[in-house]
Amino acid sequence: MYNTGMKEYFYKSIIESCEEGGFSAYVPSLPGCVSEGETYEDCLANIREAAELYLETMLERGNKVIEDKTHIAEMCFTV
Repeated sequence: MYNTGMKEYFYKSIIESCEEGGFSAYVPSLPGCVSEGETYEDCLANIREAAELYLETMLERGNKVIEDKTHIAEMCFTV
């Protein structure tokens, strides 16, 4: 494998189904980074592209990349 000079960043994305159909997604640690898609797979691909463009823009502008501080916990509630 060769070095492309690119760095990997790991972020959590929240993907939710929409009442009207399709899916919406956002990256909590990247404010304003949102997308949608007709299928789960489309939505996943679209939020990946949106996050990559978000990070590329930050780097091009000389901004520090925001660290992912999102924690996800699946919980069971008994009522």
